[in-house]
Amino acid sequence: MKRLFLILILAALAIGANAQINELSRSTPEEQGVPSRALINLFDSLHMMPGTDIHSMIVMRHGKVVGEFYPAPFAPEYQHTQYSSSKTLVSLAVGMAIDENRLRLTDRVATFFPESLPCSISTNLASMTLHDLLTMQSGIKPDWSMRAKVTNWVETFLAKPVVNKPGEVFAYDSMVTYMISAIVQKATGKTVLEYLKEKMFAPMNITRVNWEISPEGINTGGWGLHIQSESLAKVGQMWLDGGVWNGEQIVSKEWIELMGTRHANGGDHGYGYQVWMCRYPGAVRADGALGQYVIVVPEKDVVIVLTEASFTNGKPQRGLIWDQFLPALADGPLPASKDYELLREKQAAYTLELPAGKASAGIEKKIVGKKIVIPGKNIPVANYTWKEVSFEKAGKQLLMHIVMDDGSTYTQELKNKAWGISEIAGYPPYSLNPIGWKKGLEGPFYAGGSYGWEKNTLNTSLHYVNWVTSIHISWKFNAAGDAVTLSITNNLAKNKVVEVECKVE
Repeated sequence: MKRLFLILILAALAIGANAQINELSRSTPEEQGVPSRALINLFDSLHMMPGTDIHSMIVMRHGKVVGEFYPAPFAPEYQHTQYSSSKTLVSLAVGMAIDENRLRLTDRVATFFPESLPCSISTNLASMTLHDLLTMQSGIKPDWSMRAKVTNWVETFLAKPVVNKPGEVFAYDSMVTYMISAIVQKATGKTVLEYLKEKMFAPMNITRVNWEISPEGINTGGWGLHIQSESLAKVGQMWLDGGVWNGEQIVSKEWIELMGTRHANGGDHGYGYQVWMCRYPGAVRADGALGQYVIVVPEKDVVIVLTEASFTNGKPQRGLIWDQFLPALADGPLPASKDYELLREKQAAYTLELPAGKASAGIEKKIVGKKIVIPGKNIPVANYTWKEVSFEKAGKQLLMHIVMDDGSTYTQELKNKAWGISEIAGYPPYSLNPIGWKKGLEGPFYAGGSYGWEKNTLNTSLHYVNWVTSIHISWKFNAAGDAVTLSITNNLAKNKVVEVECKVE
C-alpha cells in the first residue's frame, strides 16, 4: 500500500505542475442565451456516439465558457495530440509575420531555400508562392510516406515534380504546411513555436505547449502540436474576436478575415489559409485527424473545442452542432433553469467505458505475482511494444508492472469501476511514424487504467490521457494457469482485434 500511495502522490504532483486551467471566464449557460438542456443533449449525444471516445469539449459563448466536459480518465490539465489542427496555428504565425513585414503572400517559395533547390528548376516550382502553400495548391502530388523515409524534408519536397500549375489544384498535404513552417523560421529566425510563444502565447498566458521537431530542426507544422484544450479555446476566442486578446491586437483583423475566406475548392465547403470552411454559414474550423477541432461561429458568437479519438470522419459530430445545438441558442439571456444543476452533475460524471468484470475472482490466484512473457514482436500497437507484464494486488487496485521492449519499466495503477492514473515510461503509442517524431515533445506522459475479472479473463483498458491513444486488452488464462491469450484492440488500429499467445512463469 505504501508503494501505491507513493505512486499516487508523485503522479498528482507532476500533473498539478502542468496545470494551466480555469483562466477563462465561466458563466451559467442561460446567462449567455444557451439552454442547459441543449448542452446536455449535445454532450450526451457525443458521449454515446458509436466509434468515438470524447476526450474533451469546451463550449464558449460571448467570451465565456458555458459548458465543458472531460470524460474520465481525461481531465482539463492534460495536453492533447492535435494532428492537422496544428496547421491553423501555423497560419496565425504567417499572419503575424506578414503584419511585421517579414513575409508577403506573393513571396516565391524557392527564394527561401537556395541551398535546397534541385539543379534544374521548373517554371512551376519557380512560380510557387506562399499563397499557393497556404491554400494547399502547391501543384505537387502529396507524398505522405516521405517523412518516414528521409531526413532532408525540404530538399526532398522541392525535388518533387510540380505536376500542376501552382494555385490551380487543391491537394491536401501536411508536408506543404511543413514548408510553411520552414518559411516562417527562415523569415523570423525562430521556429514556429518560438515565434508563437513570443507573439501570441505569452500575452495569452499559454505556457503548456509543445510541437514536434523535424530532423532538420523545424517544427513539423502540419501536425505535432501538443496543447491543452483551454489554451485552444483561448486561441479560438482570439480568432473570433478578430485577432484581439484582452484588448491587445495579437494578429491583424485583416489576416483573420483572409484566413477564413474561401481560397480553394477543398473539402465539401472550401478551404481558406490552413482553415476549413463549414456547412454552417460563416463558420470555420481547425481540423485534425481523429476529431480534433477548434470551431468558430461568428454568427452565434460561439467557440467550440473538441478533442477525441473518432473514426466517424467528424460529420456526425459537426452535424449535431450545426443542426441541433446552434439553432437552440437565444439572442439574449434566458431565465434560470433547473436543467443547469443536471448539466453540472453530468459534466462531473462522464466517464469512458470501463472494462467489464469484478474487483476479484478465483483465477487471479493463478496470475498475480507471476510473469507474463510476451513473445515475438510483443504487443503490436503502433510504434509501441511490451515485453513482460506482471500483476500485484494492492487492496482493490491492481498494479500492472510493465517491461517495455527497450528494457524500460513502469507501474500502471488499475482500478475496478474507476480509473487509476500513472506516469508511463517513454512515449505513448502513435499513429504517425515520422523520423525522430519524439523530438520536441516533452513528458511526462500518463495513462488512466481500469480492470475487471470475468471468469478466466482479466479485462484491462488504458487511455493515454495527455495523448490520443487507448488500448483495450483481455488477458484470457487457461485452466492450468501456465499460458494466456492476449486479445488486444487499440483505437489507432480502428479497434482491430489482435491475439498474442503468451507464457506465464
